[in-house]
Amino acid sequence: MLGAFPAERDGREGTGVRIAKETEEDWWEVEALFDLAFAPGREALSSYRLRDGVPPVADLCLTARDDMGILAGAIRYWPVRVGTAPVLLLGPIAVHPTRQGEGVGALLIENSLARAQGWDRAMLVGDAPYYGRFGFDRLVGVTMPPPTNPARVLGRALKPGAWDGVSGDVLRWHDGG
Repeated sequence: MLGAFPAERDGREGTGVRIAKETEEDWWEVEALFDLAFAPGREALSSYRLRDGVPPVADLCLTARDDMGILAGAIRYWPVRVGTAPVLLLGPIAVHPTRQGEGVGALLIENSLARAQGWDRAMLVGDAPYYGRFGFDRLVGVTMPPPTNPARVLGRALKPGAWDGVSGDVLRWHDGG
């Protein structure tokens, strides 16, 4: 059962937040957090073109709230394809500025990836020094839509060898297939 993680994995230890699946009621508050955390025009980024008209992977879209119910952070995932291979696209992820540096982002990443049953690989566009600590490495031969910097295209195998032989353009989940 997805919500049945032991206490040490639900975020109570050290961060003072509880992790839960994002609900319909959370949507506007999560969107406001993403607006706060990212520059205006975030939806013009190429990763958003991959999300257009495609529902997120709901079981992996999580929120982090404190004991008073205040939103501390959120993470979402979207299905994409690299060639014909199914891939989880991590992002956006955001932590409220007043909660940064407390491990909330790390907790969201680790908890969501632990729930990614049935997926072999994940990718994101981000800073290698930060995401490297979660097992993400630069993906060579995987091309995000422009104007994405290729050095920021990172992947993590969720099963051994899952990225072996996978290359090509990153496509929307239902494009061409």
